[in-house]
Amino acid sequence: MTPSTRKIVTFEKVAKHFGAVKALNGVDLHVDRGECLGLVGHNGAGKSTLMHVLAGTLSPSFGTIAVYGEDITSSYDVGVANANGIRCVFQELSLCPNLTVAENTRIFHPSLKGWGWKRRASALIRTKLDEIFPDHGILPDDIVGDLSIGKRQMIEIARAFTVTEAPLNLVILDEPTSSLDAVTSAQLLDYVRRVGGEDQSCILISHMLGEVLEYTDRIAVMKDGAVVANRSTKDFDRDSLVKAMGNVVEMAEIQKHEACERVRGETPLVLEAATDGADSVAFRAHKGEIIGLAGLAGHGQTALLLKIYDAATKRRPDLRIDGPLALVAGDRQTDGIFHLWSIAQNIGVRSLPRMVKRGLIDPLAETALGEEWKDRIKIKAPDMNDNILSLSGGNQQKALFARALASDASITLMDDPMRGVDVGTKLEVYDLIRAEAEKGRTFLWYTTETDELKNCDHTYVFREGVIVADIARVDLSEEIILQSSFKEHA
Repeated sequence: MTPSTRKIVTFEKVAKHFGAVKALNGVDLHVDRGECLGLVGHNGAGKSTLMHVLAGTLSPSFGTIAVYGEDITSSYDVGVANANGIRCVFQELSLCPNLTVAENTRIFHPSLKGWGWKRRASALIRTKLDEIFPDHGILPDDIVGDLSIGKRQMIEIARAFTVTEAPLNLVILDEPTSSLDAVTSAQLLDYVRRVGGEDQSCILISHMLGEVLEYTDRIAVMKDGAVVANRSTKDFDRDSLVKAMGNVVEMAEIQKHEACERVRGETPLVLEAATDGADSVAFRAHKGEIIGLAGLAGHGQTALLLKIYDAATKRRPDLRIDGPLALVAGDRQTDGIFHLWSIAQNIGVRSLPRMVKRGLIDPLAETALGEEWKDRIKIKAPDMNDNILSLSGGNQQKALFARALASDASITLMDDPMRGVDVGTKLEVYDLIRAEAEKGRTFLWYTTETDELKNCDHTYVFREGVIVADIARVDLSEEIILQSSFKEHA
């Protein structure tokens, strides 16, 4: 299709209903050539559903979709979207874990066939990874399932920007930095800014409001399945953006929570881990502490959490643990949710012993626990007996939090758990964590968001599997974390 307007795609009164649930309720939205459109809203606001419609994986119940001014609603599907250069990197990644990076690229580009296709696919994805993420450390022959979630996200993003026969006009990035550290996030966002000058467009969906305010040209705010604000980014600041999203928590509360200090006396040691390296900082956790784990992704934070979690069933001489454990996984699709179970079952699985009645699980107790945490953590679901996959990504993550916090665990391990969670929900979860810490529960919290570390009593910074710094909350800043992350270590 030959472009005859600067509007790549236009939605008019687009609606999507799932039975009685109105996921989209008359959306009007367009994307211009060469612009980066920020799309924000709380979990369940309709952002991901709208992007599924734009990607062609869902058909609208009502409304029209026009590409370059031509109404193609009746024929719009994934093939038509791809033919018009519209691609989507969904929050739940779509790579085949049993295939190599090059083979996943071949699936995305059917024109890569015949003799030498693997060499061409390898060169294509390697070139794009080098362009977006210098020093990425990914090889075309790597098996995707063996890579960290951060590297998988980098591959999915790079693959979306590769070009063979089909054009590339618009890339939808749904929470693209949720599994990336500060350095790789900045690399991606700088790249998005560069391609905008080449007439390629992006839609950036993010709960990290600083990213949206800094890197987009225009912001559309969604609430209850509709666009409630749509104007130039320069017309927003953080306060007005939160207000447009309808957040009940004022920015003053956010700032208060970020700056709060908890005074704690001497408390018992509940966890101690031996660390590698003669100069490594000792890792210790006391009862009631909230401990942050920081540094570049893949430098040992998740490995430490998994080593501690594994010690719940296997004694290790290098670990001392006093109390039961729970884990909130960051890679929820692989390590978190049980795909065939209901929401209530997913929440209750860590609390089964207290729900057993005459040797069987009491379904009434399971439902009651699910309903309690639905209200406490505000899971947006019509029925807690629905399948867990009926929830948005952010609400699935809330269910994993509910599973851990509803359990008897005195030590909770959190592996970058706020991926895809909106700012309002984050604040509610922060409150829950602080309240549980005051009761004596200990939290080990790996996060790629510096602002979240302000909730921690102190933060350990990792580099190449070694703890290189222990930073008190009062001394915490992004600059200090980055300096520590790149600090040479003997």
